[in-house]
Amino acid sequence: MKKALLLVALATAINLNAQRVLTTAPSGGNKKASVTERIGITDVTIHYDRPGVKGREGKIWGQLVHNGFIDQQFGSSKAAPWRAGANENTTIEFSTDVKVDGVDLPKGKYGFFIAYGADESTLIFSKYSGSWGSFYYNDREDALRVKIKPVALDKGVEWLKYEFTNQTETSATVSLQWEKLSFPFKVEIDLNKTQVESFRNELRTDIGFNWLPWQQAAQWCVEHNTNLEEALLWCDTATNPNVLGNVNFQSLSTKAQVLNKLGRNKEAMETMKQALPLATMIQIHTYGRQLLQQKAYKEALEIFTYNYEKYPNTFTTNMGMARGHSGMGDYKKALDYAEKALPLAPDNANKQNVEKIIGLLKEGKNINQ
Repeated sequence: MKKALLLVALATAINLNAQRVLTTAPSGGNKKASVTERIGITDVTIHYDRPGVKGREGKIWGQLVHNGFIDQQFGSSKAAPWRAGANENTTIEFSTDVKVDGVDLPKGKYGFFIAYGADESTLIFSKYSGSWGSFYYNDREDALRVKIKPVALDKGVEWLKYEFTNQTETSATVSLQWEKLSFPFKVEIDLNKTQVESFRNELRTDIGFNWLPWQQAAQWCVEHNTNLEEALLWCDTATNPNVLGNVNFQSLSTKAQVLNKLGRNKEAMETMKQALPLATMIQIHTYGRQLLQQKAYKEALEIFTYNYEKYPNTFTTNMGMARGHSGMGDYKKALDYAEKALPLAPDNANKQNVEKIIGLLKEGKNINQ
């Protein structure tokens, strides 16, 4: 009886092991690949297999890659597009909501297909991403279809690849490239929306048990001119020592900037009066430079003058006075301070920069432009 049970167990083990497959290279000599790029804080990840041209120039498009939709004589699909790669599904995943060629697409992982046409091709984002190839493609699972025109490449691409180009803070062009064709589509994100949502979520975690992240979130909103009312609440948290706040130049100056953006200038001035005595020379100088960027030249000169009186005749404060007077159009006074700064330059790079500034001021040019 024991021998019989042993034989049954052995046979079962052999049967189970027979179903396991060893890890090998992809079939057909293709290459596995993945590429991830971040647009703003949105990750775009593509997993695909890379077929090679392998001497088939001129026989890829419309032949190896079929036109439109076909019955592949296998699987349930009777009208299958190309799998946009080789072997299993090509997939594309977005970590936040995006727009593809101007059309909304929710965050998630999608099977990616192309119905090829020489003059017009259809890009397909399928809600189902787990298939092998396009044999079981079902158009009822489409999340989005986008029509594009294939673009001729100047140079052939042997191994199919996906590339990200034309990158900005809020968008990028994604393109499949193979042989001598490219299939581009634009991915855009709502940076303000996704970033602020991320701040809200992160500030609810252990990250939020410190004043600095609250200040950083508010500062980002100032720089991008968005979500200012909520940013002011974040500033209140960052500056409230009874909660977790810290009353310092960084937290107070950010609050002042938010108040200014909201048109509450008197409150902003009062907040800056609290902040300035807590600032270092470099922090005051940096604040003055920020005012120059906003073309608030009078206010910038007042800040540089305050800094100079507190830390007289240093390289930094002389340069601040030079920039402040230049912003006000008084190039003679600006030149006097720049010449005072020259022998105080801490290194050769700074010395060369001051010499250039002196030259501009002698020509009567604003050094802040």
